[in-house]
Amino acid sequence: MDRAELVELLSPEGLRLLDSLPVYEAGADVVRTVSALRKAGHSPALVNAVLYQSRLRAKAVSKFGDFASRMLFTEAGLEQATRLRVAALHAGRFVEGGLTRVADVGCGIGGDAMAMAALELTVTAIDIDEVTATVASFNLAPFPTSSVRCADAADIDPTEFDALWFDPARRTAGHGNTSRLTRAEDYSPNLDDVYALSERMPVGVKLGPGHDRDQIPDTAEAQWVSVDGKLVEMGLWFGALARPGIRRAALLLTKDGVAELTAPADSEDVGVGELGSYVYEPDGAIIRARLIGDLARSMDAAMLSEGLAYLTSPTLTRTPFATAFRVLEVLPTDEKKLRLALADRKIGTLEIKKRGVDVDPATLRTRLKLKGPESGTLVLTRAAGHKVALLVERV
Repeated sequence: MDRAELVELLSPEGLRLLDSLPVYEAGADVVRTVSALRKAGHSPALVNAVLYQSRLRAKAVSKFGDFASRMLFTEAGLEQATRLRVAALHAGRFVEGGLTRVADVGCGIGGDAMAMAALELTVTAIDIDEVTATVASFNLAPFPTSSVRCADAADIDPTEFDALWFDPARRTAGHGNTSRLTRAEDYSPNLDDVYALSERMPVGVKLGPGHDRDQIPDTAEAQWVSVDGKLVEMGLWFGALARPGIRRAALLLTKDGVAELTAPADSEDVGVGELGSYVYEPDGAIIRARLIGDLARSMDAAMLSEGLAYLTSPTLTRTPFATAFRVLEVLPTDEKKLRLALADRKIGTLEIKKRGVDVDPATLRTRLKLKGPESGTLVLTRAAGHKVALLVERV
């Protein structure tokens, strides 16, 4: 979406037309819709803008729920936007720290700023891109304690605020088909500048969950967050925003609620044990936070193999921090024998999970020539250093 399309969209005609459209559905006859809107007298630019927004609003429901139908987006902004449920937890940190004037630097479409304003924080949303800042202004319009600036992060005066929240741009510039930046030094604003500010005042930073752990400052609380089993971010918290005594945290948000495992540092792994009746796959947040050892000790479980994120135990221990599998059989690792074993069991649908072995699940599934009415889950990994194939079921 360029500036001209945004101007068309923000006109009274544009907003009325957008809100009048039915909910976007994949596979809808777009050509027919365009033809009908053009026949009604709407300009090509406006038609393009409203259909673009209609598609993004439908896509945004997974992050913003019912709010999505009242928001505007850019494609890149939606891709990078914080889920509203996670943004609410970010905002809560500032409230708990007694910090009332917050700058959301690199605000994007304004998701985090919306959550902060909803908790009545005085939030200034800042973005260097004019189109993005305009979209954020629209989304934040219902919140009287919010304001938006189109400005470079380097030009802000930190003394205006009690705390700073940074969501550095981790993709190339633009509003559509952007690509991910692979080097932290290319982020905007520069992380060295952000960390320097953290020595002077409370600062929070949102980064990708795969961010290089060696670059995490010793003064930060690092918290990895997963939503319904999907690892979505790593947050770094400094000063009054960091919790005393916590430097590593894994926060899980699921349909059943919230669960968190915390520690003062990376936890030491437990020893390797014999394959038991159950195998556990820790949540990605636990793995990235390197809290597998603490989780294992809480479950009286052992490592299945050194350096691999699978645990095992003779008895079932239910935990929100790992998916449990009951081991049904140990199958042959030789591909030909494995194919025959699966054929004997009439398994035609097979989920393949792997860790510590060099295999492509999709390619292997094709070569196994699966046939039959049964379904199953196969774990390809190592037990005590040796390759194993485990037929398992989720519990």
